[in-house]
Amino acid sequence: MKLYYSRNLNPRVAVAVARYLKSPLEYILSSPRDPANVGAFRSINPNALVPVLEEGERRLWETDAIACRLSAIAGSDFWRTDESTPEMIKWISWSAYHLNSAAGELYFDRIVRPRIQIPPAAPSVLVEAMHNFRTHAATLDRELEDKTWLVGDHVSYADFRVATALPFADGAELPLAEFSNVKRWHERLSEIEAWRSPFDGLT
Repeated sequence: MKLYYSRNLNPRVAVAVARYLKSPLEYILSSPRDPANVGAFRSINPNALVPVLEEGERRLWETDAIACRLSAIAGSDFWRTDESTPEMIKWISWSAYHLNSAAGELYFDRIVRPRIQIPPAAPSVLVEAMHNFRTHAATLDRELEDKTWLVGDHVSYADFRVATALPFADGAELPLAEFSNVKRWHERLSEIEAWRSPFDGLT
């Protein structure tokens, strides 16, 4: 099996999942949106994006789908398949449409735009994104007040997914210090080597 990845938000999650599950993968660092690569990469993923999991002739795109597949291969409950599955899906959906939507805007403006040398977003866009991040981080903070992990008594994919942008908090200027429960939870998550340093040892 092969995992095509980059060091950006969603591919980082896919690599962290694979490293956590000790999946038997070949990791292929990719730049699918490079003009020199985009045409050829569409044969791997028509969206010309990573991550992509390749199993023989089968190619699976999208981080959540890849996490589900790797957990099934590993025989792990990291992707919950019991009565707590709806709770996990709730957090995956919430993070995509709320917390990580706002955080992703700040990440892209403050980390990606300077790297690829395109102008910053309008200030009003960033003000709105920061407002939305604070609103959703406050919701998460309340939910974590009496919890160690988001679903059940041990880590699940919900934790990895909701925390997608948090490893980039400094560069994206995400105000984690304002949310003590979120900060505590992410510090605990960062004790997991696969989450803290998913690219260690990869080319």
